[in-house]
Amino acid sequence: MKTMSKITIGLVTAALLFVGCNESATPATNDGVGKTVTEESLGLRKTDLYSETTETFGDKARYNTAAAGTSKKIKRAFQDAPPMVPHDVEGMLPITIKDNQCIACHDPMVAADMGATPYPSSHMTNFRAATAIASDGRISKNGVATDNTSADGLKNVSIKKQSTLVGARFNCSQCHAPQSGDALLVENNFEADFTSADGATASSWNGTKLMEGIDTTK
Repeated sequence: MKTMSKITIGLVTAALLFVGCNESATPATNDGVGKTVTEESLGLRKTDLYSETTETFGDKARYNTAAAGTSKKIKRAFQDAPPMVPHDVEGMLPITIKDNQCIACHDPMVAADMGATPYPSSHMTNFRAATAIASDGRISKNGVATDNTSADGLKNVSIKKQSTLVGARFNCSQCHAPQSGDALLVENNFEADFTSADGATASSWNGTKLMEGIDTTK
């Protein structure tokens, strides 16, 4: 009799747990009153995810076809944001360290005459320490042997100013990209709060600003 009671209690407990699990598996809701979040509402497309119909289409990106030097500059999205490329880049890509057509106009020495935005002094500053690997495999940074190439602080960093674009910055399209002027997938209400008066059109990473708060090997 005791055994039967234990079995009965066990079955009742299992049933309660099963019901509880089913209730907790109710689909997520938007308003907390049982409205199911549909698959269509989770993505940018608002049509059936399991078929392709004439109603399913995206906004075609239409990049500016104006030649370099004739297009209207695009304001930066935020302070010191890499500026977008406002002109056509046909024939300029891919960029390599030996073939970089961007610097023909954006080099500070000629940018003003070309009507282009000059790349800032940060692009002419080498932050990489002189690195060497000995025959025994030991790594040295600026002549000092180290086991950890990403040491705490900045002791493995050195600042060397150059008069030309540093090799680490050759890949312009890694940060700067063309922008389509009329493709708007989602509404954007972001408003930039620039810390510099000319933040929408110029970089603040120049002069002493570039070295602010940095205490490292020269």
